[in-house]
Amino acid sequence: MNWLEALVLGILQGLTEYLPVSSSGHLAIGSALFGIEGEENLTFTIVVHVATVLSTLVILWKEIDWIFRGLFKWEMNKETKYVINILISMIPIGIVGVFFKDYVEEVFGSGLLIVGCMLLLTAVLLIYSYYAKPRQKESISMRDAFIIGLAQACAVMPGLSRSGSTIATGLILGNKKETLAQFSFLMVIPPILGEALLSGFEIVKGAAAADAEMSIGALITGFLAAFISGCVACKWMINIVKKGKLVWFGVYCAIAGAITIVTSLLG
Repeated sequence: MNWLEALVLGILQGLTEYLPVSSSGHLAIGSALFGIEGEENLTFTIVVHVATVLSTLVILWKEIDWIFRGLFKWEMNKETKYVINILISMIPIGIVGVFFKDYVEEVFGSGLLIVGCMLLLTAVLLIYSYYAKPRQKESISMRDAFIIGLAQACAVMPGLSRSGSTIATGLILGNKKETLAQFSFLMVIPPILGEALLSGFEIVKGAAAADAEMSIGALITGFLAAFISGCVACKWMINIVKKGKLVWFGVYCAIAGAITIVTSLLG
């Protein structure tokens, strides 16, 4: 991977991590177009995901500060309940990460057909959540947090949008769109940072063992590109969710999924 490929894929990751169109699916498509695969692709994917987590910390810093200020009052207030909900939402993805990590890595290398199918599933979720009109709830309950966490766990499949799945699931459950984007972006921080920590040695090993074209410079370029574009996309997506315009992303995912499936079958 050269620096230009890293730049393109980094921007792609930063934008699609927050927009409900599947960052993993678009990274898989982009990597296939550039001929990047195996250890090299996995290493780069982990690095750019950490970059987008850091962009979340920057954009949502006020909310994070509010949470920690309330949490360290050591009482059962709104902030403490919010943290409990985030911890509950992490349970499904934690189980997947511990017991099914090898399977997930195999799926990421299984080709574009599954990416196309998952993009179609993302489209169905987004379009259905737009037309569903459940009774509105005042806040996200522990039960809803767990169900949204299940959606996040399913979204490890390449092509199934994490933000799209979690936000659409929350909307279908009747939660307010104003709070869902923030919750969706914050709940992913601990799992991704945990994955990055556990895979730290693998990243170093992968960067050294991958093809010589995969340089440290390419990793840094991809990291910075994903971070900057992630900051822009995060703010944009929060406004989009508040306006309730996710249906158009569903249309995009349907078209992208269909094209990906046809290309995969013809190739």
